[in-house]
Amino acid sequence: MRTETPVTLYLKDYTPPAWRVNSVDLHVAIHDGHAEVRARLACTRNPAVADAPLVLDGEALQLLSVTLDGAALDATRYVVADDRLTIAGPLPDACVLETVVRIDPDRNTHLSGLYRSRDGYFTQCEAEGFRRITFFPDRPDVMARFSCTIEADRARFPHLLSNGNPVAAGVCADDATRHWARWDDPYAKPCYLFALVAAKLDVLEDEFLTASGHKVRLAVYVEPGKLDQCGHAMAALKKAMRWDEQRFGLEYDLDQYMIVAVGDFNMGAMENKGLNIFNTKYVLARPDTATDADYQGIDRVVAHEYFHNWTGNRVTCRDWFQLSLKEGLTVFRDQEFGADTHSRAVTRIQEVRALRVGQFPEDAGPMAHPIRPASYAEINNFYTATVYNKGAEVIRMIHTLLGRDGFRRGMDLYFQRHDGQAVTCEDFVAAMQDASGVDLTQFRRWYARAGTPRLTASGTYDAATKRYTLTLTQTLAPTAYEKRLAESGQPVVEGTLHIPVALGLVLPNGHDAPLKLAGEAEAAGTTRVLSLTEPTQTFVFEDVPDAPVASLLRDFSAPVQLEFEQTDAELAHLMAHDSDAFNRWEAGQRLATRVLLAGVNAQQRAALPRPPLPQAGEGRGEGNALGSDWIPDAFVAACGRVLDDGLNGDPALAAEALNLPAEAVLAEAVVAQGGTIDPEAIHAARVSLRRHLAARLRDKFETVWNALAPSEAYAPDGSQVGQRALRNACLGYLAESEADYLKASVVPRLTAQLAPGGNMTDEIAALATLANLDLPERETALADFYAPWRNEALVIDKWFSVQATSRLPGTAAHVRALMQHPAFDLKNPNRVYALIRGFCGANPRHFHAADGSGYALAADVISELQAINPQVASRIARSFDRWRQFDAGRQAHARAALERIAAIEGLAKDVAEVVGNALKA
Repeated sequence: MRTETPVTLYLKDYTPPAWRVNSVDLHVAIHDGHAEVRARLACTRNPAVADAPLVLDGEALQLLSVTLDGAALDATRYVVADDRLTIAGPLPDACVLETVVRIDPDRNTHLSGLYRSRDGYFTQCEAEGFRRITFFPDRPDVMARFSCTIEADRARFPHLLSNGNPVAAGVCADDATRHWARWDDPYAKPCYLFALVAAKLDVLEDEFLTASGHKVRLAVYVEPGKLDQCGHAMAALKKAMRWDEQRFGLEYDLDQYMIVAVGDFNMGAMENKGLNIFNTKYVLARPDTATDADYQGIDRVVAHEYFHNWTGNRVTCRDWFQLSLKEGLTVFRDQEFGADTHSRAVTRIQEVRALRVGQFPEDAGPMAHPIRPASYAEINNFYTATVYNKGAEVIRMIHTLLGRDGFRRGMDLYFQRHDGQAVTCEDFVAAMQDASGVDLTQFRRWYARAGTPRLTASGTYDAATKRYTLTLTQTLAPTAYEKRLAESGQPVVEGTLHIPVALGLVLPNGHDAPLKLAGEAEAAGTTRVLSLTEPTQTFVFEDVPDAPVASLLRDFSAPVQLEFEQTDAELAHLMAHDSDAFNRWEAGQRLATRVLLAGVNAQQRAALPRPPLPQAGEGRGEGNALGSDWIPDAFVAACGRVLDDGLNGDPALAAEALNLPAEAVLAEAVVAQGGTIDPEAIHAARVSLRRHLAARLRDKFETVWNALAPSEAYAPDGSQVGQRALRNACLGYLAESEADYLKASVVPRLTAQLAPGGNMTDEIAALATLANLDLPERETALADFYAPWRNEALVIDKWFSVQATSRLPGTAAHVRALMQHPAFDLKNPNRVYALIRGFCGANPRHFHAADGSGYALAADVISELQAINPQVASRIARSFDRWRQFDAGRQAHARAALERIAAIEGLAKDVAEVVGNALKA
């Protein structure tokens, strides 16, 4: 075998398709061991491209026949090579091409194209999976009307589904054991939105009446026996449909809307027109099997895929460089839906936390790219936090600059102009600008520039003139992306960005000051959005009665790193009084980060030995050699106030505030200060701070835990979710207590919380806590948890995950052992994500172990997995992105692991691109 050398594609080289496909008529016959696909394409030449051959993409296809305009095509007229079918000229300007191919979905472990899962056959065509079904110009700007006839065994595959509306069905005339169904989609779409399902499933049906009175059949299909777990998904769908009508005036346009859940799926879900195919993780939920986070994830993902019906399907991408056109916009829409459905403040906090853990490091790593990259080698590698999460932040900034009404006018104009078209990011921004009158020319640079901007702020107050002067400076350091551009001879976009900075000034009395910029006649509210468009700008506010504390980036108005020297007392003041809930949380995170970095520095300065391995039964799993001199009493007091506020106010917000900055966030903060990441020191500082808070605030943790004891039946609603979150946070802190108290008071509560008959939110919180404790009860709990849930795949994923993310010594070896467990399956993405990605991505201390054991484990898995499922292998390979930010010893181990992967003969191009960029960085 040969290594698949990635071929780089460039946005600058885009050309319209030489041939368009007006309609596609498919006939897919599924048999034992193979499927036969007949495709009839009505093609039209692009008049701007004369004499071009007809070229169609095809991968892993066995070509059986080719006809052109009803006549068999002579073998000299076509060539099958390099994953393409080329029909040579001369060709008429319009023709009908019919091909028949044989495929092997049973052996399709890539889970791209048509593949077999336990309950039937399913498709995944985004980004380039349709070419694994039949020959087709597999690019998003080729939009066609699709009809599809599916044929399969009646008993084994009673449900035959495809896009659009059902038009006919029956029993096969030549074999009464087989049946067929025909579907027609009235809307032109790119082939990546095609879907097909032939399976034995249970179905939950409902209906929805649109605002204009159109009745829509709703159906959620799940594996047999899971019908009692899909009610929440159906409710979420109906909420999303109503919300989109009310917020954006968008109605559903087909007679049916179907969701199909499948246990083998590389992604979260797919927005195929009228037939969404979902990972079971985002459909199945019952109180005893799903956590509060699972329920909220279902809300968001169901909404996300539904919202794609307009932002992605009715208006789609011209090319894959424009991926964020649909994904960033739709993530923003599902974020707003989540904020309106749940707590807006908590939703925003969770979004920003995910951005900092996942996207900020990506911006600083070897795969850095803007939300619209100028080049790529493998498009599957660009379904990233940058395209999705940062893309949503860019859309949010437009929303902030235009206001809610202006943004809605822009959306209306966007659909008016481009319904039924494949368009670009420029088209979207132009609609926003034209509808609002706001100049977004400079703002467009966000689409082309990689990296996380750094916003430096300084402020002074003049008591004599009652003026507050704020100076803002923006910088954006070069990334690996600019290096790749330079190497390929492409131009680098430069220039300052347009950054919206939402600002408030909090007075000593805790109230917001009215904000009046110098030269204005009167104040205009207590929160202002400042437009930073120059490298440095100064803003002067008048009539500020007392020295304020500036509250910058309210609601996280721009995805930047803020450098603002504020004292501990000023941050504590914001924690207590800021009217912006996000910035109250943010002040606490900044203060916690400052404290934790002091702990990291204290350990490194003292050159303390690493904590010894615990003795059996010690409980907490590691020693605590760091001490607590670096932890200020003011921070402890602030956490105590958070607990009081949680009991008397918003428990969900308090739970978020008590969640210390993640180790990955602290690592990036160390790098920002010019340091080298020391995962052991970071972990030790974080654990030490938790233990110090547990000791100093034990009575408060106990009080809150007792006060929030459940008094009613489980429901995944806002008030209960917040109470459970805070109660479990308190129990987690109490589990950091000394051994005697832990064993006598905390462990009994953890084991009681695992008793049958509870809810999975509390159970998994208890199990995850016990998984960090070196006690006999840990192994008992893990064994007792597994037994009753061994047939519930999503629950067992949680069981694998809590062990993969354990902080106990020996976790890497334990993960290796779990890979031999009968329940582990390397071919199942969810299982791989739970165990392997959980270890590599959410357990930095052990993945980045000084002996290289974590890197070796990842390299072994990637090496085997890349031949089975390159997409999943590539995502695990991204765990190496920041390897150069560690010490020389760890770098040597990481390089060895990467070079071992790179040397694999026949290495998949998905993995080759990631590993190659990591080694070149």
